[in-house]
Amino acid sequence: MITVQGFEGLRVGVLGLGRSGLATCAALAAGGAEVCAWDDSAEGRAKAEAAGFACVDLTRQDAVPQLSVLITSPGIPHLFPKPHPVIAAALQAGVPVDNDIGLFFRALTDSDEPPKVVCVTGSNGKSTTTALIAHVLNDAGRAVEVAGNIGTGVLAIDLPGEDGVVVLELSSYQSDLARILAPDVAVFTNFSPDHLDRHGGLGGYFAAKRRLFSEGAPARAVIGVDEPEGQYLAMQYAEDAQDSRAIRISSGQRLQGQGWSVFARRGHLAEWRGGRQVASIDLRNIPGLPGAHNHQNACAAYAALRALGLAPRAIEAGLTSFKGLPHRSQLIAEKDGVRYVNDSKATNVDSAAKALQAFPKIRWIAGGLGKDGGLEALVPHLGAVVKAYMIGHSARDFALQLGDTPHEICETMARAVARAVAEAEPGEVVLLAPAAASFDQYPDFEKRGEDFTALVQAALNG
Repeated sequence: MITVQGFEGLRVGVLGLGRSGLATCAALAAGGAEVCAWDDSAEGRAKAEAAGFACVDLTRQDAVPQLSVLITSPGIPHLFPKPHPVIAAALQAGVPVDNDIGLFFRALTDSDEPPKVVCVTGSNGKSTTTALIAHVLNDAGRAVEVAGNIGTGVLAIDLPGEDGVVVLELSSYQSDLARILAPDVAVFTNFSPDHLDRHGGLGGYFAAKRRLFSEGAPARAVIGVDEPEGQYLAMQYAEDAQDSRAIRISSGQRLQGQGWSVFARRGHLAEWRGGRQVASIDLRNIPGLPGAHNHQNACAAYAALRALGLAPRAIEAGLTSFKGLPHRSQLIAEKDGVRYVNDSKATNVDSAAKALQAFPKIRWIAGGLGKDGGLEALVPHLGAVVKAYMIGHSARDFALQLGDTPHEICETMARAVARAVAEAEPGEVVLLAPAAASFDQYPDFEKRGEDFTALVQAALNG
């Protein structure tokens, strides 16, 4: 656990008592702060009290002005669509608002041997890129801790020392509010519309991502330039075309110029510096990294690892042994020439499009709680779909947008899996890539993916 100093004897409010909130309470208490914990749910408050933290009703009119600072969990709105009442009270009273990421970077200033910190943000591929960086570092014998939007709350980790590395996945919710951002290496994977209600539109969403670079001022910036937003960010970060502080990455295009770039084309990763190629890796036969979207993740991870000083061959060894993450293009079974892939994390059309481009013949299970626009943006990417099986709240609306693509309205995951398993032929892939949120039928995308996996295994072993 990290001890957060600087609040000894001061009242510090902690709003939201999930994984990161409880870790924040413990880190502040260890530093001598008087922690005033609050969660809108009785269950959250009960967990905090069981862990020994006093709950104070921060919704009371007189509670927030007594705080020195308010620390909030990332899922709680602080501006759009409207601030949570406790945060609104803090803004009115002039009480600073921060989150655990800001506290983490504050704590690093008190460390005698601070580790290197890599922060990964972007719309898609954050978790895989984060896990991939950590896996290669671990494979190379470096001490590494992974936290943030993936796995552990950042204040719950133990710092690995100056030879170690902390790899943080940061959502836009986290980077938007942190009062201090100071990574050694920052990664921007890609950009597509998401969380627009939370950020007041596309501009606000990009601004939240951009803070990691504009205010974090990393020594190296790894920036995906396959979209205009990434190109703009790279242009702003680099002093000139030869500035090697910015490492431009791409999947599908050869990058030009004299600077530092890493790109993948036709399954081969190439690193270029000063106008010449310095390394390459064949990604085509790495089972944990299927498809162009994972090749983009590999480019991002490779660039970050090179920025940390790892040699190309050491990185290649780590990439080859990477098994992938659950619910992200995860191969869960293969029988009679049919592969079954769980990409439940594909909760928006952009990530689903990338999954649909990764395989040649697909029986596609999709649907759930649809987002604005439905499947319209996916229509150009349906060429490999042999048949679609629609589930969840949006099943019928999605079906209307499929055009001539063969489809069946199944509504439930159980029926969709049963039909896809029965109809699949050798050489095909049964792919769960919902292009929708899970909350109509499941508490989260993990439970949706677990249900798909269990149903497939039962069907194949029955």
